[in-house]
This record gives sequence, structure tokens and C-alpha cells, in this order.
Amino acid sequence: MNDTPYRYTAELAEKIELAWQDRWESEGTFHAPNPAGPWADPEGVAGREKLLVLDMFPYPSGAGLHIGHPLGYIATDVFARYHRMTGKNVLHCLGYDAFGLPAEQFAVQTGQHPRKTTEENMVVMKRQLRRLGLAHDDRRAIATIDPDYYKWTQWIFLQIWDAWYDVDAVREDGGRGKARPIRELVEELDSGRRATPDGRDWSALTAAERAEVLDGFRLAYSSQAPVNWAPGLGTVLSNEEVTNDGRSERGNFPVFKTNLRQWMMRITAYADRLADDLDRVDWPEKVKLMQRNWIGRSQGARVRFPVVGHDATIEVFTTRPDTLFGATFMVLAPEHPLLETLVPQGEWPSGTNPAWTGGEATPAAAVAAYQRTASRKSEVERQTEGKDKTGVFTGAYATNPVTGRPVPVFVADYVLMGYGTGAIMAVPGQDQRDWDYATAFDLPIVRTVAPSEGHDETTAFTGEGPAINSANDEISLDGMGVTEAKAAIIEWLSAKGLGEGTVNYKLRDWLFSRQRYWGEPFPILFDEDGVAHAVPESMLPVELPDVPDYSPKTFDPDDDSSSPEAPLSRATEWVNVELDLGDGRGVRRYRRETNTMPNWAGSCWYYLRYLDPANDDALVDPENERYWMGKHPTPVEGAPAGVTDPGGVDLYIGGVEHAVLHLLYARFWHKVLFDLGHVTSEEPFRKYFSQGYIQAFAYRDGRGQPVPAAEVEEVEGSDPHDPQFTWQGQPVTREYGKIGKSLKNVVSPDEMYDAYGADTLRVYEMSMGPLELSKPWETRAVVGAQRFLQRLWRNVVDEETGEVRVVDAPVDADTLRVVHKTIDAVSKDYPTLGFNTAIARLIELNNALTKLDAVPREAAETIVKMVSPIAPHIAEELWRRLGHDETVTFEAFPVADPALLVDDTVTCVVQVQGKVRDRLAVAADISAADLEAAALASERVQASIAGKTVRKVIVRAPQLVNIVAG
Repeated sequence: MNDTPYRYTAELAEKIELAWQDRWESEGTFHAPNPAGPWADPEGVAGREKLLVLDMFPYPSGAGLHIGHPLGYIATDVFARYHRMTGKNVLHCLGYDAFGLPAEQFAVQTGQHPRKTTEENMVVMKRQLRRLGLAHDDRRAIATIDPDYYKWTQWIFLQIWDAWYDVDAVREDGGRGKARPIRELVEELDSGRRATPDGRDWSALTAAERAEVLDGFRLAYSSQAPVNWAPGLGTVLSNEEVTNDGRSERGNFPVFKTNLRQWMMRITAYADRLADDLDRVDWPEKVKLMQRNWIGRSQGARVRFPVVGHDATIEVFTTRPDTLFGATFMVLAPEHPLLETLVPQGEWPSGTNPAWTGGEATPAAAVAAYQRTASRKSEVERQTEGKDKTGVFTGAYATNPVTGRPVPVFVADYVLMGYGTGAIMAVPGQDQRDWDYATAFDLPIVRTVAPSEGHDETTAFTGEGPAINSANDEISLDGMGVTEAKAAIIEWLSAKGLGEGTVNYKLRDWLFSRQRYWGEPFPILFDEDGVAHAVPESMLPVELPDVPDYSPKTFDPDDDSSSPEAPLSRATEWVNVELDLGDGRGVRRYRRETNTMPNWAGSCWYYLRYLDPANDDALVDPENERYWMGKHPTPVEGAPAGVTDPGGVDLYIGGVEHAVLHLLYARFWHKVLFDLGHVTSEEPFRKYFSQGYIQAFAYRDGRGQPVPAAEVEEVEGSDPHDPQFTWQGQPVTREYGKIGKSLKNVVSPDEMYDAYGADTLRVYEMSMGPLELSKPWETRAVVGAQRFLQRLWRNVVDEETGEVRVVDAPVDADTLRVVHKTIDAVSKDYPTLGFNTAIARLIELNNALTKLDAVPREAAETIVKMVSPIAPHIAEELWRRLGHDETVTFEAFPVADPALLVDDTVTCVVQVQGKVRDRLAVAADISAADLEAAALASERVQASIAGKTVRKVIVRAPQLVNIVAG
């Protein structure tokens, strides 16, 4: 039996938390007013600074949340709650990134519609998130699977499809290059102000030919592209979804390379802006570097090598054109389109090295066999350093443009079609991979840069030095440094029409389609000529039909007659339609696009829909977007001179695993919308913060496979400094790792709610350490957070009677000073996300109050308000018990009195001959003369200088006195 019925236990915490969550919901406590639209509240907006705080929204997994997920959600909640108390109009909300492969795979296995699975998972996560007490505007919750939401995803796709990037257009900031509507391009082509690619009059082209020309400009276009095809999943995968051994990350299915018609996004048009505008946002430097590396902007030259016996050239991009004299062979990617024409159909050229043939009788057979083998490898596997060099001779030669010598052309999988031109000039003297290849295939090696002294002559020299072996009858680079040699050779190549200086990017156009069912349908129709047409806005959304079978149709990569089949193609009545698109052509037959968008689509723009989710007429009301996302009057801290603020979400928190692709894709979409006038902000996320991971013990069996951590037992009697563990009677090893399903070390927040309550979980996770660092989870340590809240409760509530035990008496001077120092520290920690140090200061204050005979009301109310962002439920309950009817949510956050931050006394160190002899408590404003007198009067100092003459006294009031005596 509980002898203290009002003790703050997990049971009492649950009653308090659920009651306050119900009240917040019924009163709409966290509903943020908009300046326009159905939720407009001019009085609620006027005169208040806005703050938009968001998290990367979650995928509704069937396993629900684990205790690693709430870390970022609690952090944004604390930040948002604090700023509400400073008077800001705060918008904080959360939705669900609900399309995705897991639900579809479950549908394949069970036949259950993925919507049912997803919505059931969302119910679980909504309950878990609500139980945390997150102060979200629940009216604004969204799910990407709702037709009312993906109607606008489809609308944005059509804006991108119906736009092109004009590199000459002048932007508002004076820069060049922006998206423009495709109709303006048509006007230029029709008027003759812009020529068609082949020079024919626009009016002379057929509808299909015009469509092909426009596809060459559109920011969204369909194209035959080499893709990673996973038959077991029935879809293409991004490179990031393929493991090093060429299998799918999900399901461990084999992945093959094949060419498919795919939708692409011309993100490369924005490469410079995506790189340059990173200077304008407040992001961690490591994340900016990751994005810059992904974009991969590099200065170099394009060089053309004529193919011997063909009216064709092989174009390469190189960052080291100064080494061109050392190019002794060339390598093409297995997917390079020139292979179809330059590979001779007859026998090998005379004198061909047998090691170059791959054991095949003809070049055509050797190249075809090699292409099949390469198609089974992932790009990561192809790029692995130190692997055996493979490849075959194509039977063709190209001419080195500076030496005039023929160089053999090989095909090898370490060259990727997705980077540069899909071809390289191999300079083995200056590149180790080329050296290894040349060594393996007995190819010439010519050094073009003098190696430094002591360099290993059996390896390539990749450093800088004077050029050597680099001259012909017209130009000599010999003796030049790298920079000078680059400039000279680029000038020569340009004058000869053999190349030019250029900028290259690693960034490739974004593969934007999947052969899946559970994704957003494309709002595109194809006519009988194969020309694409936009579904009219009045017909959006294009909703997913039901299909008889979710399972993928696989194909044989060795059988050219077989091909993948998207599940939507089976809904023939949905695919083949007769419609009047309102374009004056009347009712016609069309075929719908049967690929679906990747789940990146819905997550590229969801932050905008939070601003105006009840708007049926527009993506977002311009006034609401301008209010919540508008540009600040000053640039972000640390931005270069002359850089302006880009606007965007004021604080965006999420894991660093999404710091490249999600953020890059969202930035691309946002910039297109900005160029087309749909938004006023130039960046989606003004400030991004990547929280660390929560880690926990994980266990592996003898095969190295993770086993369920909850089922592991410690061996009885094992050394406490070196404990041993077993699972199902078999020994296992222990390690720390990120909490998650892959390591089978999940801890559910439900367990913590039951054992401690949500506020205790919130306090513990925020106190574990700096938010940006990963930290270990220790369930036994959670009790420390609980004890803090129990002491806070006892300082206000009598555990025997439930009565408030604070007193209406003045706060004593010492306590008041502690209170205001805490206010000062916490009000600096909350806005800088320093929650762990804020909690430490609150614990110190709470302990100081515990030592009082009775806590004064002023002190109690102050600490309750300061605790409320971290532990809102207990704070609300204590605030109510202290006699307040209104929520503590909008109470003004305490302000420190500067006069109380200055100590009355300080410790003065007294030194004799440089050694500390005493420490004195003195007034903070003591004069130098009084401090000198006090130091000389000290008994310890007197003993130290006895029999000596004081030669000099150095006083640094109030903290130091140094006495020189001899």
C-alpha cells in the first residue's frame, strides 16, 4: 500500500500527463494563427515575431517508435515551448512520410492493401507521439498518402515539368540563370529568337518532334537511363539503396543494371546555386561539406580524342589537362553509347595483346560479355579501391590530340557513365588506378610530372611538380608548374578546336521514378504518338487504382525480349482512358504513366503544406508563406559579406543520414518554386541542426549476426569488469550501436512511459549530453531524471495531503541570487539547444530550494515556468495547484535581474613569491588599497613573510594579490 498517496510516481505521472494532453487538445492550446486563410487571426499575429520549428517527419513503421526517435522531437518541442513563453507566434507540427517500400513488400506477401498497413502503423505512432506531450498544432498533421496532399505533390511535379532553366535569365539578386515557364520557351522558338537544335523552323516540326525538343529543355523529362534493377523488389533502386556486394539494402535481393525509360529531374541545372547558396544558410559545416562533395564541382577541361577510322570523337573531362601528353590509353564505361558504333564486328586487329581479349574470339563478343558481367555490379562495388582490374579492349583506337599517337580504347567497369562523360583518358604515370590498369594489361606508362625525391618508382606520382615529357612542335609545357601548365594547354586545345576549359559536376540528374505501386502516380498522359501531356489541374489528384496483384514481374537480364512491369500497368481500365484535356483537341485516347514517384517526392515540400493545409485552392497562400518562411532582415551569422538571408524554416532538426539527398532534393524543388514565383523564400531550411544518435548495447552471435538484446542474459558470476553474455544458451559478444531494428536493440518509449512517465523520459533524453553528439542509453540512469521531478513535486506539493506547501513569504537574498543566476543560464541555454546544461542548472536550483524549510511562492513559480519547456505536464499540474487557471504555456519566461547576477563576495588568491598562501573572501567591489591591507593582515601571509622585507605588492582587485618579499 502506498503510504504517500500524493507521491509523484509513474502512475500519478500518467494520470497527470493524459489529463493535460486531453486539455491541450480540447482547447487547441498549440494552434498557431495564420495571417490569411481559414485559420487567419490578425490579432493573434499582429505585433508578434513568428517562429517556424520543424522535424524531419517519420515513416510510420510497424514497429512504432523506439527511444532514439524522440530525441529530436523533444528537442524541437523544448525549443518551441521556450519561445512561446517569450511571446513569439510559434508553429510546430508533424506529419508522416507514408509512401514507401516496406508497406508494399508486406502487401506482396499478404495481399493486404498497403494503405491499411500504413494507416494502422500511423495510429500506433500517433499514440506514442501524443503520449510524449509534444506541443504540435494537430490541425496541421499531414500524411503523404492522402489524396488531398499528393494532389499538390502532383501539381508541383507539373510546375517542374512545365518549366525550363534559362541560363541567361537575370534573377532579382543580379545572378544569372533561373527557371521559366515552358510556354516562354515555345514563344522564343516559334518567333525564331531561339533556334531549334537542328536549325529547322519550329513550325516545320511535327507534334512529336516538338515534344522531343522541349524534353531536351524541361526540368522534368523522361529518358532511357541505366538503372539499378532489383527483380525481387520489382523496382529500380538509387545507388544509395544498393550494398557494396551488389544487392538491395532492403531484402538482400540481387541487383542488375539495365536500361529503362525513366523520369528524370534536371537538378544539374541548379548545381552552382545549390553549392553557392550553402553560404547563406546556418547549417553544420560538416553537412555543408557533404553537400558540396555530392555536387562535386570541379574546374578542368573537356578534351576530344578522334576515333581512328570513324567520324566520331570520344570526349573526356579531366581536372588535369596538363598531363595530357601522358595519356596512353582510354577507358569507356560499359554503358557508353559509342560502344555500339566503334566496336568492330570482325576479328581482333592484328597484333592485339591476348591479355586484352577476355578470351573471346571477337571484340564484339568480348565487349558484350563484359557488359553483362558489369551490369551485375553496383557502382560502389565498381569503384572499390584495390580490387582486381578488369576490362577488355574494344578493338578501336583513338588519337591523342597532343601527341598524334593512336591509343587503345578499353571498356572497364571502374569508369561510370554517371560521372563526367563516361570516358576517361588514362594517365598511368599520374593516377594510381590507371597505373594498376596499365600494369595489369601491359600498357605504356609515361610520366608527365617530375616525381619528388624519394618517390617509389613502382607507383604513380599524384603530387605536384614541374611538367616533363610534355611537348610537341607547337607547344611545350616542360618545366611549368601545374597551374601554369593547365592554363597553357587549355588555351592551345581551345585554339585548335580540340577542347576547352569547363566546370564539371559529380551531381547527376535525379532518377525520379519507381516501378512500384505504393507511390504518387504521375499526372502525365501519353497520346497515341507517345507525346506526354499534363493532366489538367481540375483533374488532380490522379489517385491510385486498386490492382489485383502487388507483386513485381521480374525479367531476365540476359534476355533482351523481357522487361520489368510496373504493378499499375495491370489496372488496364485506369491506364487506358479517353479524356478531353481542354486543349482544343476534344476527347482522345491516352495512356497513363504506370511508374510512380519515389517517396522522396512527398518529403521534398511537406514543410510548405504545414503552413496552409486547409487551403483547397493553392499549395500555400502567398501571405502565409511570406509570413512563416519570409527572409530575415539580416543574414545568418557567419555568412560572407554581401550575402543576403534566404528565408526558410527557422529551425529544422533531423538525422545526418538525410543531410545530403533529402535536403538537396528539397532545396532543388524549393528553388524551382521560387523562380516560378510560387514562394518568396529561396531556401527551405534557414537553420538545420543534426542531432546525434542514441546508442545501446547490441549483441552478436558466433556468425556475427545481431540477436534480440532483450533476450540476452548475463552469465552468472562473470567478471563485472568483463561480463559474459548468452542468447538461447550460446555465447554472444556485446557492442554499442545505434538503436534500431537492424541491431535488434530497440527499446520502446512505451516501456519508459509505463515505468517512469513521459516527463521523466523527456528530461532524461535532454540531459544525456550535447544534442549534436551520440550518447549511450542506460535504462537504470533514467531514475535520476525521475528523482529530479519528484523533488520538484515535493517542493510544491505535500505528498501526504496533496496540499500546496509553498509559503507567501519573500525569497531570502541568497536564494534569490541562485534563482536569477539560474534564469540567466537557462534563458541562454534553451535558445542555443543546450538542454543538458539547462537541466543541470535547474537541478542545482531545485536542490537549493529543497534545503529551505518552506519554498517561497515566487521561487516555486519561477522554477515551474523554467521547467515547463522540458517537463510540461508536471509543470502544468504544479502551475494549476499554485492557483492559476490558465495554462503555463504562454506565461512570460522569467527574466534575470542583472543586479542579482553580480556576486557580493569573491575569492581572492594571495600569493607570496608566486606561491598561493591564502584565499580570502572579499567584497566584489573592494578597493585595491583595502585588498592589499587585508592580504598583508592575513595570518598565513604574515607567517610566510616573517623576517623578510616586503619589496613589492601587486594587486589585481578583487581576485589576486601577489607579494614579493626577500
